[in-house]
Amino acid sequence: MSTRRKLWWIALLYFAEGMPMGIVVDNLPVYLRAHGVSLAAIGVFSSLTLPWTLKPLWAPLVDRFGDRRHWIAAALALMAAATGAIPLADPATPGILLLGAVLLLTFAGATQDIAIDAYTIGLLAPGEEGIGNGVRVSAYRAALVASGGGLLLLAGRAGWPLAFEVAALIFAVLAVLALRAPPVTVVRRPTAAWMRAFVGWLARPGASAVLVFIVLYKLADVSMGPMVKPFWLDSGLTVDEIALVSTTAGVTLTVIGALAGGAFTSRYGIFRGLWMLGLLQAASNLGYAGAAAAGGGRAAIYAASMFESFTGGLGTAPFLAFLMHVCDREQAATQYALLSALFGLTRSLSAPFSGFGAAHFGYAGYFALTGALALPAYALLPWIRPWIHDLAPHRSIANGPLDSEKT
Repeated sequence: MSTRRKLWWIALLYFAEGMPMGIVVDNLPVYLRAHGVSLAAIGVFSSLTLPWTLKPLWAPLVDRFGDRRHWIAAALALMAAATGAIPLADPATPGILLLGAVLLLTFAGATQDIAIDAYTIGLLAPGEEGIGNGVRVSAYRAALVASGGGLLLLAGRAGWPLAFEVAALIFAVLAVLALRAPPVTVVRRPTAAWMRAFVGWLARPGASAVLVFIVLYKLADVSMGPMVKPFWLDSGLTVDEIALVSTTAGVTLTVIGALAGGAFTSRYGIFRGLWMLGLLQAASNLGYAGAAAAGGGRAAIYAASMFESFTGGLGTAPFLAFLMHVCDREQAATQYALLSALFGLTRSLSAPFSGFGAAHFGYAGYFALTGALALPAYALLPWIRPWIHDLAPHRSIANGPLDSEKT
């Protein structure tokens, strides 16, 4: 199979992977706040992203049983049903139906992630990983734009029920397409071998500091996130402004920031990238705190949003490079999935408290407090430094991966 064909399927599947995250993270807080739901309740709903953190618990089932394409298609079908059920519940008084629909959406989305990541690892040949990861990041971000800003624009013009119905239709079409993906040979690994590899990795000196660092590094960023869009609404900005400026333009700036952060990390190393770009990332919280303290004017909020999006990309680039760097090559897929899930734990645990914090301290006080939450990670830098072995910059992989089309 040619590399170009593989990349087409990777783009399709990672667009599917980004869709549920955009709906839950970008749309749901706006949907609930627009219907008068309290900040505390919005924070509780944000905690329903927990399945993305807990997905390693059932990942061995996906790895050991069935065809990964069938897992992907089944997950997409469940997400279609869940998304279609959301407008059936009264958003002003969210109850069991809405909670159940969102939880089904996030559980199916997490299961889809497991299957898509495993399928992609099997699909790509050595030498294709670089360009494959570039396509998957771009497709995932495109899905965030479509399911975040795109659906918000549709909701502002045609109503929320139609927006969710369109999302359900997209999931259904993607489910059918997933069944047509080319087959990938799966090598079944026994659970005991999987556990031995991970326990051995955990036995390395400094592993506990690395794990805590992963939890803390983006704590400031994810603690502020659930309250940003309610802050926009409460400051008098419209759903269209959120869709165009905060979500769509914000994702674009995040991609630009990630590219710039990746170039910085390649030139100056992962360790410098972590602490230098991480500080800029944390400073963006203070930008939002200043905008809130100044009364929430449009210009101040727009500036804070642009800075937060760009620096979020800057800080993410060395962090993801660090996650890959500390994984053993032989068990990279398993370890990376577990580490990324551990990072996701930060978002899930902080989300329920975000609404209470914003309600108690006010937006300005809460955003300033979240900026301070970045500091504990830096205390761990001396312990994680021995895990980082920065190398000289390599030749860009863009110079050759498509040559595999000749094979």
